[in-house]
Amino acid sequence: MLDANLTTQLRQYLVNLREPIELVASLADDARSAEMRELLTEIAALSDKVTSKFDGTDARKPSFAIQRASDPARTVRFAGLPMGHEFTSLVLALLWAGGHPPKVAQETLDQIAALEGEYKFEMYFSLSCHNCPDVVQALTLMALNNPGVHVTLVEGGAYKDEVEARNVLAVPAVFLNDTFFASGKMSVEELLAKVDVGAEARNAAKLADKAPFEVLIVGGGPAGAAASIYTARKGFRTGIAAERFGGQVLDTMGIENFISVSYTEGPKLGAALDAHVAENGIDVMNLALAEKLIPAPHAGGVHQVVLKNGAVLKARAVILSTGARWRNLGVPGEFEYRNRGVAYCPHCDGPLFKGKRVAVIGGGNSGVEAAIDLANIVAHVTLVEFDSKLRADQVLQDKLRSMKNVDIVVSAQSTEVTGDGERVNGLVYKNRESGEEHTVELEGVFVQIGLVPNTEWLKDSGLELSRHGEIVVDAKAATNLPGIFAAGDATTVPYKQIIIAMGQGSTAALTAFDYLIRTEPVEEIAQGNEQEAKAA
Repeated sequence: MLDANLTTQLRQYLVNLREPIELVASLADDARSAEMRELLTEIAALSDKVTSKFDGTDARKPSFAIQRASDPARTVRFAGLPMGHEFTSLVLALLWAGGHPPKVAQETLDQIAALEGEYKFEMYFSLSCHNCPDVVQALTLMALNNPGVHVTLVEGGAYKDEVEARNVLAVPAVFLNDTFFASGKMSVEELLAKVDVGAEARNAAKLADKAPFEVLIVGGGPAGAAASIYTARKGFRTGIAAERFGGQVLDTMGIENFISVSYTEGPKLGAALDAHVAENGIDVMNLALAEKLIPAPHAGGVHQVVLKNGAVLKARAVILSTGARWRNLGVPGEFEYRNRGVAYCPHCDGPLFKGKRVAVIGGGNSGVEAAIDLANIVAHVTLVEFDSKLRADQVLQDKLRSMKNVDIVVSAQSTEVTGDGERVNGLVYKNRESGEEHTVELEGVFVQIGLVPNTEWLKDSGLELSRHGEIVVDAKAATNLPGIFAAGDATTVPYKQIIIAMGQGSTAALTAFDYLIRTEPVEEIAQGNEQEAKAA
């Protein structure tokens, strides 16, 4: 199962085991079970601290548990083979079960250990999903650090009947105590926030106690990370308030236009940004969703950012880098059938539609790329474009047109996603030239129609926004409000690209630096005058 390279790597990792672990498999007499037996036997041969057993009695076969020999209650189960994107998850599960410390804040581990009650998690993943490993690893960490948390991680391709029965049409998909719990990429902190009653209030209290920052960056994508590094290197006390550090880049698979790096992937780039920010001592506040901006009444004053949890963060300068999110179709049926046939990530969810008929909405680069990817998996793809022609690069159009299981429909306005109450069964679109309506029978709709800026929370702040909701900035990334700057996909700067966002974040930081050194802090002046008056 393991090639020479993986075998060498795994042997090196297993040297870090501090105590014995057991791999307990529940197998049947099929090919998948034979592969699992081979994999576990190979792993056990690489370390004297690993034992493999094949006498498990779990109902899911093939599956195997990774458990600490001294404390079998601390266990995590994989149903199916965790290879592909999940091989790293397998390695981490082995290490954590064997006592190797995870690179997670002690505060987070304490929060996991303090969870009371029993939690039965079942999570479905696909081997091609780049969003799944974070959730797999988060649940693994919880299971191995709290005996009341029971986790089974199910590879959807190995358990297709189960996936169908539970209407799982988007991964990662998490069930808690046999009830659907959450879908999409989540960190361990986000999962804990969902199950730990009182976590939000504790987090709000902790944030409210923070002293004012010199620079507060709202948003933790490439623009925000770049801005924070620049201001921190200038010597300013810098904080990042982000709903999810890394932002949308974490949901991006292949990145081939990041100059000097011929190819990388979003999660890798996100991890690199995280490490670089950490090196500069920047205060990163995750799960911090901004809800209101209260600008200072005059230059030199302190701005306030009110978070959804009620905490208020203060700063002399604010850099807004809240990014953008996938644009919704806004038609009947889209919301009702989200994760039940309506999807936004072809890489993650495409394998769940193998052999089925799907539509891709959008004829730009992302839409055409999605259609090409899906055409290699599904039975048939219908690409639907509102414009009279596709807008993707010609090389992508040529590739798409060469595929025999693809239909292209232009001048088409999608008007409804239909379903049977459980899952999608069709798409209705109107020909914009003739007005004639058409219905396409299918099982999945992938929406790829661009981005919308995350700026709704700024509408009553006095900040100038474009008619598209973007933050209006000048060439120096300054807004119309003194001391408030903006960068990245949430702004009017054209071309929403990672490298452009980073450059604009750096520009915003340098402009904020110039503002801060040229502007007297009003509060400090007031305090100085008050002290002088008392002395007199």
